[in-house]
Amino acid sequence: MKRSNANLITLNVVFVVCLIVANVVTSKVLDTGIHIGGVPILIPGAALTYAMTFLCTDVIGEIWGKKEANKAVIRGFAAQLVALVLIILTMYLPAYDEEMQRAYRMLLGQTPVFVFGSLVAYLCSQSWDVWIFHKIRDRFSGNPKRRWIWNNASTLTSQIIDTAIYISIAFGIGLGWFMQEGGMMLVLGMVIGQYLLKAGLALCDTPFFYLLTRKYQEV
Repeated sequence: MKRSNANLITLNVVFVVCLIVANVVTSKVLDTGIHIGGVPILIPGAALTYAMTFLCTDVIGEIWGKKEANKAVIRGFAAQLVALVLIILTMYLPAYDEEMQRAYRMLLGQTPVFVFGSLVAYLCSQSWDVWIFHKIRDRFSGNPKRRWIWNNASTLTSQIIDTAIYISIAFGIGLGWFMQEGGMMLVLGMVIGQYLLKAGLALCDTPFFYLLTRKYQEV
């Protein structure tokens, strides 16, 4: 990928779209059918979409540097706030069809608590991701053959932070799972399930990271 404004804008757009879509689809809880020690492994619908955001910031950081990666994080935060305001505003506008209004509330009515949890987890995890990415990269003097080290190390560690904070706030507190009998196990199962998926995706995106940064490294 060439270091051009067009490519930078494209990555920022994909990054922001993934963030907003993740906040909308996260209320759908996926049952993997897997149990670990009696704990059901659950996955929020946003896991796949949100995992893509770390690839975007890693590519931006590798090609355009830490400053641009941090700018992308700030843009993503602002975009989520704008989306939240628009969703809430639309929800309280008069509806012609009450059935559609109920469907809207059911689908997007819980979005504020998900967005709040997402924003807290987002700021912590993405800030860590950018920082540790460049810390490790500088440690290896940016050796292109070792890109997999800082790419995977930053994503795998930041996903732990993101998953634990987001699930605890959105589902544990927001949906009241912490107050329900067996709720702690559900939260634990979702944290484990989401992290395992994100970790797997992080390892799988390494070839794409190399592909997207290859031409830049050859310059």
